Amino acid sequence: MSARILLLGVSIAALSSVATQAADLIIPTTPEPIYEAAGFDWEGLYIGARAGGQFTGDSASLYATTPINTTSGVIGAAVGVNFIPVDPFLIGAEVTGDYIWSTDFSSGEFFANLRAGAVVTDSVLVYALGGIGTNTRSGVNEGVYQLGGGVELAVTDAVSVRGELVGQGDFDGGSDPFFEGAKATVGAFYHF
Repeated sequence: MSARILLLGVSIAALSSVATQAADLIIPTTPEPIYEAAGFDWEGLYIGARAGGQFTGDSASLYATTPINTTSGVIGAAVGVNFIPVDPFLIGAEVTGDYIWSTDFSSGEFFANLRAGAVVTDSVLVYALGGIGTNTRSGVNEGVYQLGGGVELAVTDAVSVRGELVGQGDFDGGSDPFFEGAKATVGAFYHF
């Protein structure tokens, strides 16, 4: 074997080794994607239960035929839908039904409400609420309204808790105050 062939073989082996190493150096690497939590999804349907109290004032005209200076228990449910047209603003529609009782009477109250608010953080929603409805007691229905607001906190990926306070009045046509009573509730809600 000649020295030339041996030298040629060694040169080819050395060049292919260098070329292989060079190819390893230029292989592109892609960085790992950074995971970012999406936060609570306030949009969509929800359903929930709530409890609290209703308080009537001392107006000469009674709120939906409720005796003056009365404190009543409230238990009820709500179903609604939320939309976020522009972040962080939220609008929504909600239907509520409550059973109200005290030692003197019991009644049912049903409202159709509109909500408007802002998502303060991923897990906190602050909102205003207004609605009209009916109060039914002893077979008598009376038109009622409510205005107020609340704060809702996300506790899991699909569950939130809410505290709400509304002032209430009726459409009896009397010269009574705008708010004849108030309702305060807390509740838990499941978001679909």
